Amino acid sequence: MSSPAQPEFHAEHRFYGELAPWWPLISPPEEYAEEAAFAAGLLAADGATTTVLELGSGGGHVASHLADRFRLTLVDLSEPMLQVSRALNPTADHHQGDMRTVRLDTQFDAVLIHDAIDYMTTEDDLRAAIETAYAHVRPGGIAVLVPDDVTEGFEQRTDHGGSDATDGRAARYLEWSWDPDPADTWTITSYTFVLRDANGSVETAHETHRLGLFPRDVWLRLLTEAGFAASAHNELPTGDDHPRTWFVGRRAE
Repeated sequence: MSSPAQPEFHAEHRFYGELAPWWPLISPPEEYAEEAAFAAGLLAADGATTTVLELGSGGGHVASHLADRFRLTLVDLSEPMLQVSRALNPTADHHQGDMRTVRLDTQFDAVLIHDAIDYMTTEDDLRAAIETAYAHVRPGGIAVLVPDDVTEGFEQRTDHGGSDATDGRAARYLEWSWDPDPADTWTITSYTFVLRDANGSVETAHETHRLGLFPRDVWLRLLTEAGFAASAHNELPTGDDHPRTWFVGRRAE
């Protein structure tokens, strides 16, 4: 389940607005522990990482597993999602901004862009996000980018999940991803959410999101063109998860 803030379609998506408080029940923070541990290993590969900027941090669920190891600055386009993250990550600095254009006028030991990068549906948008990452990485620092899919490994799939709160609220979701046209650079993911409030009232919501899909070589080329020394790492899948390719860019000293 992805939790990015979506630049192009944000205004249409209730989930990143009025429904943002449901995110911790739809995809609980504890489900991100393994991915966050893998990310931490890449971010701190040289042992010199103290400060981390996450672009497209969403509800802060990945960040919640990194806060005890790094000093975090979190950027997301959706203010309601940032409010969720502030409650979960009170020690982190939070800023509203678009990963394609935001400039914080400071540099960090590392930059992380988790699956929010999926909302870059054109090569120009992906290039802009990578350039933002480069602008915020200190010389010798590292950037880690984690799309849900690359072209070579994409397959149609479905997923489902959700959880219950102690106050009686509960949420469930169904997610369905497919590629209408393999010749372009985007896919479709449709979500159905079933949300039960503490009084037992049930609401359903449906959203369709357009997500970017690019070959490995495009990722590596754009990272290199931005100035990074680029590499790709595969995360071994566990349980029902599908494997991801983690792209790493190292900025020269």
